Amino acid sequence: MKNDSVSEKSPYAGCAILIAALLVMLFLIGFSISVLFRQSNEIAKFTEEKPSVVEVSPIEEREAELNRLAEKIETFRLAVSDGKSATMELTAEEMNLAIAAYDSFKDLRGKFRVTSISQKQIRLEISFQLNGKPRMAKEGEGGWIASDARYLNGTMIAKPGLLNKEIVLQISEIEVPGKKVAEGFLGQMSPYRIAERYAGKEGIGSVMSELTSVELGEGAVRFVKIAGEKPKDTITNTQVDTASHRLFTFFAIAACLFLLFVAVVIFVGLRLKKRNQAAVWEE
Repeated sequence: MKNDSVSEKSPYAGCAILIAALLVMLFLIGFSISVLFRQSNEIAKFTEEKPSVVEVSPIEEREAELNRLAEKIETFRLAVSDGKSATMELTAEEMNLAIAAYDSFKDLRGKFRVTSISQKQIRLEISFQLNGKPRMAKEGEGGWIASDARYLNGTMIAKPGLLNKEIVLQISEIEVPGKKVAEGFLGQMSPYRIAERYAGKEGIGSVMSELTSVELGEGAVRFVKIAGEKPKDTITNTQVDTASHRLFTFFAIAACLFLLFVAVVIFVGLRLKKRNQAAVWEE
């Protein structure tokens, strides 16, 4: 029997873990790139290379309408600021007029127009710019990777709601003539944060954060503030996260399988080490 201290370690366990980690990393990177290109290909099926023309309401010779709109908005703002209950109803044309007249909404001009409002839904003509398929940047473009713009031209059908003190649109459908918008894209786009730029800011943002509900009426959207009542989300976090659950679930399964594999390799390595030690002592 030998009394030499045994410090033999199996090199196979460490190598296997390293190789497995490298393979899993390469797999996840490859999978992510594949998903990105596949998503771009799907988006290309219902988008266009150029934006469509979305009408902007004219404001010339409409002073009376603009004054009534400004008075309605200011009356509501003052009541909300004073902590009073108040309700403001805006028709489709009033919202389109506000987009055309107020600089706060200039980013929506030519991209977003309310066409009709019912008790169940609001219909909006849209022309949104999206990122196209990734490609190597051309001369004069910043960075290594760039993409050509794609445009989502069609009609959005949605319902307004509140989420984290912000007005959002829960999209049920996007109609593109002669094309079908993928369900996965709708899931990622909804809820659409149309008022994200105003959240937490003065003016529109301060009033929006006090709203207790946003409702649909026949021909108008109703903005409601009830004194003493805290704003409540009408869209849950579960609805927000639904689209990403499938991808996260896949990555979680891949990570669990990798950890299981590592555990098995380590266990086998330790058993092999003990067996080698026992053999040495027996000699």
